[in-house]
Amino acid sequence: MGRCVYLFSFLLLSTLCTSSQVFAAQLDQTQTGVLQKLFKSLQSNFSVPSSLLNNGDANPCNWNGVGCALSGSSEVVRELSFSNFGISSIKSSSFEDFFDSLCSLHTLQHLNLSSNQLSSLPDSFFSNCTGLSGLKYLNLSSNAINQQIPNFKFRDLEVLDLSWNHFTGAIGNKLDSLTKLKSLNLSSNSLHGSIPPLSGQENGPLKELVLSMNYFNGTIPYSIFKHGNLTYLDLSQNNLIGRVPDEFNNLSKLETLLLNANNLSGNIPTSLTNLKTLYRFAAYQNNFSGLIPIGLTKYAKILDLSYNNITGGLQPDLLSPPTLESIDLTNNGLTGSIPGNISRNLYRLRLGWNQLSGTLPTSIGELSLLSYLELDGNKLEGKIPNELGNCKNLTLLNLASNNFENELPLGLGNLSNLVVIKLQINNFSGRIPSQILNWANVSTLNFSLNALSGEIPPQISNLKKLANLNLGGNNLSGSIPSTIGDMSSLNELQLGNNKLSGIIPAMPGSLTTALNLSHNSFSGPIPSSSFINSLELEVLDLSRNNFSGLVPDSLTTLRFLTILDLSNNNLSGTLPNFHNWVNVIITGNALLSNSTREATSNPDHPHSKKKVNPGLAILFSVLGAFFGFLLLACLIVFSLSKRFYRVENVGLQSDDITLPYITDGRLITTNSIHTSNIDFTKSMESVLNPLNVFMKTRFCTYYRVEMPNGSIYSVKKLNFSEKIIQIGSQEKFGHELEVLGRLTNSNVMVPLAYVLTADSAYLFYEHACMGTVFDMLHSSGNVLDWQCRYSISLGVAQGLAFLHGCTQPVLLLDLSTRSVHLKSMNEPQIGDIELYKVIDPSKSTGSLSAIAGTVGYIPPEYAYTMRLTMAGNVYSFGVVLLELLTGKPPVSEGIELAKWALSHSGRPEDREGILDSRISHASIPVHSQMQSVLKIALACVAVSPESRPKMRNVLRMLFNAK
Repeated sequence: MGRCVYLFSFLLLSTLCTSSQVFAAQLDQTQTGVLQKLFKSLQSNFSVPSSLLNNGDANPCNWNGVGCALSGSSEVVRELSFSNFGISSIKSSSFEDFFDSLCSLHTLQHLNLSSNQLSSLPDSFFSNCTGLSGLKYLNLSSNAINQQIPNFKFRDLEVLDLSWNHFTGAIGNKLDSLTKLKSLNLSSNSLHGSIPPLSGQENGPLKELVLSMNYFNGTIPYSIFKHGNLTYLDLSQNNLIGRVPDEFNNLSKLETLLLNANNLSGNIPTSLTNLKTLYRFAAYQNNFSGLIPIGLTKYAKILDLSYNNITGGLQPDLLSPPTLESIDLTNNGLTGSIPGNISRNLYRLRLGWNQLSGTLPTSIGELSLLSYLELDGNKLEGKIPNELGNCKNLTLLNLASNNFENELPLGLGNLSNLVVIKLQINNFSGRIPSQILNWANVSTLNFSLNALSGEIPPQISNLKKLANLNLGGNNLSGSIPSTIGDMSSLNELQLGNNKLSGIIPAMPGSLTTALNLSHNSFSGPIPSSSFINSLELEVLDLSRNNFSGLVPDSLTTLRFLTILDLSNNNLSGTLPNFHNWVNVIITGNALLSNSTREATSNPDHPHSKKKVNPGLAILFSVLGAFFGFLLLACLIVFSLSKRFYRVENVGLQSDDITLPYITDGRLITTNSIHTSNIDFTKSMESVLNPLNVFMKTRFCTYYRVEMPNGSIYSVKKLNFSEKIIQIGSQEKFGHELEVLGRLTNSNVMVPLAYVLTADSAYLFYEHACMGTVFDMLHSSGNVLDWQCRYSISLGVAQGLAFLHGCTQPVLLLDLSTRSVHLKSMNEPQIGDIELYKVIDPSKSTGSLSAIAGTVGYIPPEYAYTMRLTMAGNVYSFGVVLLELLTGKPPVSEGIELAKWALSHSGRPEDREGILDSRISHASIPVHSQMQSVLKIALACVAVSPESRPKMRNVLRMLFNAK
């Protein structure tokens, strides 16, 4: 964000430094003595390295963090910047002496103590610090200060930044005495109560007011509109309710207004249409209703009202203003047609999941800057205009779930920058034209559930970056192109529900998520050579074909397989012995037996040694066929869902199922919602069903568990049979979980309860319904825009900084995009925080580097230090940042992402090639911010651990990235 106060600070610092160099005047002895005392305290009490202080110079004005200016014939101290110096509140006497020394510098105007380890501030600093009466700038951001907002006595303050701390309580009138404030930032704290009136600043110089990410409640007060000089107002991510006062005529200088993620309701204020200075207005994820005011985009260039209850049609003037750059109205109740007069400067148009009808106007082809077009989930019809191919900058095209028809236009082949194209669930017919398959950068192609016919064009294998291909639910015939195995980026292939036949070619080794060939006309033996390269495949569906013969043993080598559907074929013989977590479905194969698996699955079970009554056997056979038919019906329904292989909770209960014996089951959370929801017995029933597995990692298996009242939880299984998992005594393990359960941070997954059995531990968490960051970034089929990626990076940084800042720091054994879960796109949660407590590297046959983390995220020093460190976690976070910046996986073609990025970071023009071109050119502000974040990422993955910044500093830099 553009922050004029930081520009002011920079200019002030530049002036001060220049003054100290030009004039030969010296600092007086009193202030020299104070600085010597301060720097001695920094070095001796707070262990700040002398190399950081650089205090070998005789003139203190040349020391690090010190800025001086000429006053009369001598110099005086004007600025102290001790950001990221490791200053803490632990040693109370030294801590108070340090602040007492600060208070004796009566000429100080600028004090920066951000990104340290302060957990509190001495009362005397606010009540008796008369020496700092001229202080104009105070930055205490990115610490861990846990106290209420004090009564500030610094009457000359112009900039006050208390963001990213743990300030609590209500504010009331505690800040009213600061009548000269130009910028106030209280974001990312635990403040509650109503929005402070700030009556002391009414009609004053206040330009920036940032109160986001707190717990403020109630309505937006009318007093806000008495601050007529406001240019930036951020009240987002609070608990505000009610209507927004229609008083924006009083804020005639307002440029940015952020109200998103509250519970605001009523109509959008019409007075916003009169703000000539308004650049950005975001109010998504609220309960606004009614019509969009006429003229809202006359001045505003960026508008986001998505996920509200807005109704009515798109007024002709809404999309037409030539200055409009981005508009997002996703998930409302809009009706009518899309107007043809659209701004030529628009780069983002999102109107998905409304009730829009009519055709797509041909004028859409005139939008040469358009990068994102999302119209999915509407009632649009007719042909896709061929003119759409003129939008050469288009990277994301989503027209799914409409009523478009006729053949695919050849003009789509002109979209050379396309990365994601989603046309599923329409009425397209005819062949897939080979002429359109010119998308060198496309990663997701979804034409499923249409009426396309003919053969799959062989040219589809030229799409070398294609990761997700879904052509299922059409009328495609012929064979699969033999060159499909050359598609080295393909990780999901959906070809089910077609009329394909012939030989199944060798599939690429990159296939990891799913291969669906069901409901086709393949025949003969299952070709083992077709799947032998796809060793990490999770789901293989060969059902509803005409396969015959034996099930090949080679399928058991697919070590990540969780579902194998062979149902309704003509297979025979005995099923090979698959791992017990693989759900093998064989119904509808009369000559295929799974007796080997039944006999070996649990030889000591008492029921396995009993003889079965023949009459009962016949009865069970009939019942089995009946329930098999029901299961098949369920699977068919599943195959039509948007995400067939993210398995829902399908009950496969049996009277013979023996629940694991619970040796201990305890609730950790005291939240009454969770304590009433969690049912341990029901949970143990669910984890017996392999269809409830939704993710596996090296150390854990995740189950989706639905409680009796319908609430969903994630249950994670730790297997004690893995010798590297050591919990010690159950009492000790329970204590460790109790400690972790008391952590309170929205960006950290904390355990709510646990169950111990003889050989496993099950940990309960809130269910993060959107999957992992890895899924969303590489496997979801969507290209995440920069706003989402930046929000994720901030959330992960906040969570990791919180874990490192605990009294007993929590280190992460494995930080990756696979271990970061998403409750929403704005709420990432770091998982697996308990692994550091239960993994014993000494029990592993390999080194620590072999188990501590996922390949690509492991810091280089782990190979020889054999020690988990905060700096190592920072490295892993740097790789996560690089993934978000580049869109690339952590390892590609054998090269680690961090090494690749560092090798291309020498010159500015080389750095440009690191960024994800699908999003980096969306706008100048996006490009600029991505470049700033890239610098942070490269600092985090520095080869030397000592060169990497601390997470608190990383968080501050990310927050200030422009």
